[in-house]
Amino acid sequence: MNILIHPLSDVKTTKIGDNTRIWQYAVVFENARLGENCNICAHTLIESDVVIGNNVTVKSGVYIWNGTRIEDNVFLGPNATLTNDPMPRSKKYPEKFSGIILKNGCSIGANSTILPGLIIGENAMVGAGSVVTKDVPANAVVVGNPAKIIRYLR
Repeated sequence: MNILIHPLSDVKTTKIGDNTRIWQYAVVFENARLGENCNICAHTLIESDVVIGNNVTVKSGVYIWNGTRIEDNVFLGPNATLTNDPMPRSKKYPEKFSGIILKNGCSIGANSTILPGLIIGENAMVGAGSVVTKDVPANAVVVGNPAKIIRYLR
């Protein structure tokens, strides 16, 4: 296997696909699953109950919380925020976290926020800085706060 794990990262999982690169200061918990040919940039965190497909790019400053499912060919821009608890309180945890599903080929713009339990459709694009409060259909481009569809991709 041809996996690059930077010596300044903290990677506990062994479930990493071939040709995946994990850069410095990344933290990957035990049992997280990462596909082939992924690029996990510096200053990222991936919790245990996370599944990441093949050819996924996770740019710096992205934290991926329990329950999140990321399909193939997804791009997560710098500091994109994924959430998993609709009613967060200190020291009070839900029975189950509400993960986000990022479908094949979607792109999440820098500094955007995705609320828990949502699905971002295949090949959809979330514009930088957007706040996504509801599911995004396949091929839709959404921008703003709250994010609204501005057009569809062909």
